[in-house]
Amino acid sequence: MELNNKVAVVTGVSKGIGHALCRQLLNKGMQVYGLGRNNAADLAHENFHFMACDVQSSESVKLAFTAIYKEVNEIHVLVNNAGLGYFGNLEEVPEHEWHEMFNTNIHGIFYCLKHVLPQMKKSQYGHIINIASTAALEGMPMVSAYCATKWAVKGLSESLFRELRDFQIKVTCVYPGSTKTDFFRNSPGIKPHDYMLMPDDVALLMVQALEMPDNFHTVNLEIRPLQPKGPKK
Repeated sequence: MELNNKVAVVTGVSKGIGHALCRQLLNKGMQVYGLGRNNAADLAHENFHFMACDVQSSESVKLAFTAIYKEVNEIHVLVNNAGLGYFGNLEEVPEHEWHEMFNTNIHGIFYCLKHVLPQMKKSQYGHIINIASTAALEGMPMVSAYCATKWAVKGLSESLFRELRDFQIKVTCVYPGSTKTDFFRNSPGIKPHDYMLMPDDVALLMVQALEMPDNFHTVNLEIRPLQPKGPKK
């Protein structure tokens, strides 16, 4: 896909991977609509348009996409990046944390997809990127609730790419390992460090997937730090 002058919608843009991806897409000449609860002041750019939106709310998502479609006819790229995780033994996870993870990590994707799929099918063109996690590939202790949400993202993505390929719409699921972002703010035992993946590097792989020829489909991107805890001593 030639990215210049194309339109992208990215969720969860205030920090981390979403923030890095927005910067790189803007550098490619895209019009970028960033959905989030908090704007990132350093994303000031004539082609960046922040939309206050809580993806947990179908009504909030509807209002954001209604506003976007008043300004553009087509959305070419949707990146479902917004997500969060809480950690702990399953029986100790408060119900509100369970619901917040599912509402953000999987329901938010559903709400956004509902607003772009009819238009992308009509256009016979588009690329959807869903951010899962390596927690979608293997069970991990103390993150069972988070794993459940990301396994749901994996299943949705794998089914959706088969639903949409005949409409010339690509679906890519990204599985990052530990990344140096504020994701671990809810895990006091883990602090971000330089042996984790860097958000800019994860974003670069997504940009490369977007730029591949129309008949080249990157279905899954599994990305892990080589030595997540640093070199062995």
